[in-house]
Amino acid sequence: MLSRTPLIERLAAEIGRDIYMDVAKWHLYLGDAKLATPLAEAFLPLLEQGEMSLAQVTSVLQEVSVPLGGDQQFLSLERLIPKANQELLVELLNRFRQEELES
Repeated sequence: MLSRTPLIERLAAEIGRDIYMDVAKWHLYLGDAKLATPLAEAFLPLLEQGEMSLAQVTSVLQEVSVPLGGDQQFLSLERLIPKANQELLVELLNRFRQEELES
């Protein structure tokens, strides 16, 4: 069986480059926030099962807690990523699936 690490790294690079959190009108890209790799690790098994829906993506994002204010408060990633960017994430994941997993 081939190592999944290169796939995770490629997926993380795409997520980290294109998907961001909106904090006080600032765009913090998930690569800079060190969240792209954990998300890629969560999404890859789901992608191997089939196309992703917005509901599936939302569910994964809800499970990722982001600490704020020195761990004084936690918000789910789903609440920090704008809806339009969540839809872009679905498109990105499904395009990655077609290009990388179905080839």
